[in-house]
Amino acid sequence: MFDSLHFLRNMDFFSSVLRILLACVCGTLIGMERSYRNRPAGIRTHILVCMGSAMAALTGLYLYMALKLPSDISRISSQVITGLGFIAAGPIIVTKQLTIRGLTTASGMWTTGIIGLAIGSGYYEIGVVGTLLVLLTETWFGHLARLIRPTPTYSIEVQYSKKASLDEMLRFCKNSHMNIINLKIITPEKGSGSKHVATVTLSGSTDCEELLLQIRCMTGIAQANMASQTEDD
Repeated sequence: MFDSLHFLRNMDFFSSVLRILLACVCGTLIGMERSYRNRPAGIRTHILVCMGSAMAALTGLYLYMALKLPSDISRISSQVITGLGFIAAGPIIVTKQLTIRGLTTASGMWTTGIIGLAIGSGYYEIGVVGTLLVLLTETWFGHLARLIRPTPTYSIEVQYSKKASLDEMLRFCKNSHMNIINLKIITPEKGSGSKHVATVTLSGSTDCEELLLQIRCMTGIAQANMASQTEDD
C-alpha cells in the first residue's frame, strides 16, 4: 500500500524483529484498555496472543521464502485462528443470573491474534489500523452501547401443583409478547408434600406488576415472585 514500507516486507532479521516488536506494542495497547477495566485478560495475555500470532505468520513465511520448502504458508496461520477460538473462550462466563460476561474481551483477544498475523505477514498498515479500531470499539463504542436500553429481562419463580398450570402460565407469557429465555424446573420428592417449583427467565416490555398479578390469579399457581435481571457486557 505504501511504497516506503516495501523494504520492511523483506524476510530479513531487522524486518522480523520489527514485526514482533510492533505486535507487542499493539497487544500492549489493547491489553492496557482491558486491564484498566479490570477484565480477565489483561496486558500480558494480549501481548502473548499478538506476539505469538505474529511469530506464527513469520514462521510460515520463513519456511516458504527462506528455506524454499514446499509448504502452504497460510496453513500455520489458519491453525492459529482455530487455536485463538479456544483461548478466547476462557474469559467467557455465565453468571448466577444466567447472563453472559466476557464476550467483548474474548472477541478482542481473537481480533488481537488476527492483528498479530497481519503484522507478522508484513501488512503493517492493517495491523495498526486494526489496533486503533479495536481500541475505539472497546472504549467509545462501549459508552455508546450503554446508552442503548436493552429489552428488560425478568426471572419469575413459580410454585405450582400440576404441570398443566405451568403450561398455562407459559402460554400466557407468550401471548403477552414475552420471550421465554430459560426454564428450570425443580421436582419435589415423592411423598414430601412440596409443590413443584419452576424458574422462568423472560424478556419483554410488558408491565411486570400486571403480569405477576395475573400469574398469581391462575388456577394451580400457589406463589409467584419476580426479580429483575441486568445484562452485563
